[in-house]
Amino acid sequence: MGKLTAKARKDLPSSKFAEPAERKYPVDTKNRAENAKSRASEMKNKGKISGAAEKAIDRKADAVIARMGKR
Repeated sequence: MGKLTAKARKDLPSSKFAEPAERKYPVDTKNRAENAKSRASEMKNKGKISGAAEKAIDRKADAVIARMGKR
């Protein structure tokens, strides 16, 4: 996984984030999707996001992982 620069992150469409409204948890690559799942779990355990938010992030990330895992 290459470093996601500020410019590259800004250029990503909102659809490439697990939380598009806040542009959090980029899921444009399989590795970033896996990382988004880890970070969401971490934030839920810290009480910073709800279980429902974690599940939504996981669903979006899982879809990316499934799609990119077939390549």
